[in-house]
Amino acid sequence: MVFDPYTWRKDFPILNRILPNGKPLVYLDNSATTQKPSCVIDAMSRYYSEYNSNVHRAVHTLSSEATDAYEGARKMIADWFGLTDGNLLFTSGTTEAINLVAHSWGRANLSKGDAIVLTEMEHHSDIVPWQMLAEEVGVEIRWVPFDKENFQLDMGAFEISLEGAKLVCCIHTSNVLGIRNPIEEIITLAHNVGARVLIDAAQAAPHDRIGISELGADFVAVSAHKMSGPTGIGALFVNTETLTEMKPFLGGGDMIREVFLDHSTYQEGSFKFEAGTPKIAEAIGWAEAVKWLSNIGFESSHAHSIKLARKVADAFRSIPGMTVLGKQDNADAPLISFIHDTLHAEDMAQMLDAHGIAVRTGHHCAQPLLRSLGLASTNRASFYLYNTEEEADFLIETVQKLIERFS
Repeated sequence: MVFDPYTWRKDFPILNRILPNGKPLVYLDNSATTQKPSCVIDAMSRYYSEYNSNVHRAVHTLSSEATDAYEGARKMIADWFGLTDGNLLFTSGTTEAINLVAHSWGRANLSKGDAIVLTEMEHHSDIVPWQMLAEEVGVEIRWVPFDKENFQLDMGAFEISLEGAKLVCCIHTSNVLGIRNPIEEIITLAHNVGARVLIDAAQAAPHDRIGISELGADFVAVSAHKMSGPTGIGALFVNTETLTEMKPFLGGGDMIREVFLDHSTYQEGSFKFEAGTPKIAEAIGWAEAVKWLSNIGFESSHAHSIKLARKVADAFRSIPGMTVLGKQDNADAPLISFIHDTLHAEDMAQMLDAHGIAVRTGHHCAQPLLRSLGLASTNRASFYLYNTEEEADFLIETVQKLIERFS
């Protein structure tokens, strides 16, 4: 069955926007954040206008309604991700989720001389927390390189790096290359040597129905805003055994059982890690996004998006002086990072914006990856289920004209 983006595009009011320069918006920055359907916006607005209240703290009607909606959202999101054995901890996003692991699990379970395995593909949010821990505790960080020709992780080097490792952190799908890593093999190899595994699934969740429990990682981090949900919320999925090894990250209301002058006791499970007023409206909005996404065939929508990405990548590769990263294989994220020899990435982005086309520019919070390729920045066009063939054609045509004129 052919996927029709126009069926779903109408649910996104921002896609009808005319920019200040009079150009219609062509939004191709979906790897940074996706747009939100009206139902998500409306669900959050209803919370604020009809039953705005704090959760878990009172017995009045509004609080009961808010608590039911908030905890209902937790269950709906857990079900969407196939969580059958484990815990969903709400966070502000993938970055906080990884920092939570570093603080709550890392500081409690790692000591001087212990080894953490990272890859050169990691986003800064999966590098900096571990560097901070290394400075504080003295853990060793080992780096797994990737092949600069085919963009695949060096699995031979990965296996060697595992000796004595306590933790493996790996990005599921690269936000620069679009490459989907062999996550299942990585998890198996790491567990075989007794290492815990953290997967950064921020770029995978918008395009892949990840079965968290089936995947088997100890930690999985995701963000709502990359999958049609609101900003400011994400989740850390933790299996039950690993959760018992974690200490509280933040102290305050809601994560406690009892507080005395000389000590405090804590809640069990995910509640121990959610201090203070939670992200109530955001959780409700995320649940609505998941409900909306459940009406869409993920396989067909991803096939549509990757087809657009591959079409653009193939066209760009035919342009003299153009470098295009990634492979745009079927399982990859639908994105293209590209750079022209004589046209600076920022200049390209500004000229595309003048035509109404929104793309990402810069190092994409992955400076080690780009440095390994000898690059400082690229442009990145990323597609989602509401993007159309006409938009892909317009991007190709516009880039070709800009290079002809300015390079």
